[in-house]
Amino acid sequence: MFPAAFYIGALLIIAITNWLYHWRNPRCNGVLPPGSMGWPLIGETFQFFAPNTSSDIPPFVRQRMQRYGPVFKTSLVGRPVIVSTDADLNYFIFQQEGQLFQSWYPDTFTEIFGRQNVGSLHGFMYKYLKNMVLNLFGPESLKKMLPEVEQASNRNLERWTSQSIVEVKEATAKMIFDLTAKKLISYDSEKSTENLRENFVAFIQGLISFPVDIPGTAYHKCLQGRKKAMKMLKNMLQERRERPRKVRSDFFDYVLEELQREDTLLTEAIALDLMFVLLFASFETTSLALTLATKLLVEHPLVLKKLTEEHEAIIKRRENPDSGLTWSEYKSMRFTFQFINETVRLANIVPGIFRKAMRETKFKGYTIPAGWAIMVCPPAVHLDPKKYRDPLDFNPWRWEGIDTNGASRNFMAFGGGMRFCVGTDFTKVQMAVFLHCLVTKYKWKAIKGGDILRTPGLQFPNGFHIHISEKVK
Repeated sequence: MFPAAFYIGALLIIAITNWLYHWRNPRCNGVLPPGSMGWPLIGETFQFFAPNTSSDIPPFVRQRMQRYGPVFKTSLVGRPVIVSTDADLNYFIFQQEGQLFQSWYPDTFTEIFGRQNVGSLHGFMYKYLKNMVLNLFGPESLKKMLPEVEQASNRNLERWTSQSIVEVKEATAKMIFDLTAKKLISYDSEKSTENLRENFVAFIQGLISFPVDIPGTAYHKCLQGRKKAMKMLKNMLQERRERPRKVRSDFFDYVLEELQREDTLLTEAIALDLMFVLLFASFETTSLALTLATKLLVEHPLVLKKLTEEHEAIIKRRENPDSGLTWSEYKSMRFTFQFINETVRLANIVPGIFRKAMRETKFKGYTIPAGWAIMVCPPAVHLDPKKYRDPLDFNPWRWEGIDTNGASRNFMAFGGGMRFCVGTDFTKVQMAVFLHCLVTKYKWKAIKGGDILRTPGLQFPNGFHIHISEKVK
C-alpha cells in the first residue's frame, strides 16, 4: 500500500513540477522576450490591475522595462502576453493589421463590451462598421454639427456659473453624453423617464477591475450596468422600428435602414454593441481629456494666455463678433491643436492596445509565437525621454511644426494603422469648441485640485473642482 501511494505521490509531484516548468518557460521556435509568467493561471494579473497614483508610466510596465528591456513577456488573466514599449515594434504591429496581427481583447473585455463589439471584428465587417460610423462622425458631418457643439458648450458653461462649485469630470461627462446621445439615438435626458447615463456610470466604475463576476464586486456591477444600458437601447430601437421616421435624423435611423436591406451584413446584436461602444467612448474618454485640460490651464498661466489670445483673435477677425464658429475658424486653431495633443499625450487615456499574432513573427531577434497576445503600451512611448524632452512637463510648444492630424511611431493617443480611432475628429472638435467658449467668455479658479488615479484601462482625474464665472466685458 505504502509503495503505491509513494509512487503516485512522486508522479504527481513530477507532473506538477513539469507543468510549472512549462508554464514559466513556454515553448517557442526562437527566442522569447525576457520576462516572468507569474503564477500558473493567475500570471501577473493582480500586479497589472494595481491602481497607480503617478503621472508616469504605470509601475507594472516601468518596473519590467527596467528589468527586462522595452519588450517583455508576462501572463494576464490566463493568457500569455508580450508587452511592447518599443516604438518601432508598435508601429510594425499597427501597420501589419490583418496580415501578421489582428485586434484582440481578453474574454473579460468582450464580456463587458459585447462579443460583437467593433474592436473584436475583423476584415470586411470591421471596414463596413467603420464606414457607418464615419457617416456620422466624418469631417462633412462634423461641419454641420459644429453649431450644435458650440451651443451645447455655451449652454452648459452658462449653467455652471450659477453653481458655487463644479466637479469638472462629472459636468463635462454629462455635457458630452447628452450631445452624443442626441446625435446617436435622439435621447434627451431632461425628457426621458429613464436615466441612460446612470447605467454607464455603474458600468465605468467596474470597467477596470479584477474579473470576478460575484454579486458585490465591481466587475459584477459593471456587467449589470451594461445589461441595463443594453436593455434600454434595445427598447429604444424597437420603439423606433414601430414608429419609423420619414427623414433620417440620427444614427438609429441609419441603423434601421441598414437592417431592412436584404443584402445587409448588419445584425441587431452588432448594431446595439456598436451603439454601446460609441456612447461610452465618446463621452468618457473626451470628458477625461477635458478635465485634465482644464486642470493644466489652471496650473500653466502662460499656456492659458496663449490659448486665450488665439481664440480672442478669431473673434476680432469677424465682421459680427456674436456670430458662431465656422469650420475655417476651427481649422485655424493651430495652438489649440498643439494644446490638445500635449494634453492627450500626458493623459494616456488608453494605456494598453491589444493585438494577437496571427502567425509566428520575428522582430529584433525575438520571436512572437502565433496565438500570443501583444499589448502595445502608448504611455511608455509618450513618456520616453528619448522621444520627448522632459516628458512629464506640459509643453504644447513642443508640437510646433509637427503634423498633429494622425498617428506616428512616437504618438498613438488615438491608436494607429487601419484602426486609428474613427472618433478622433469628433473628440478634437468637442475639445476645441469647448475651450473656445471657455477662454473667451469665462474665468475660473480651482477649488480643489483633485487626484490622478490611473488603472490599466483609464485615467481618472478625481475630484477636480472649479468655480466659474462670466468675464467682465
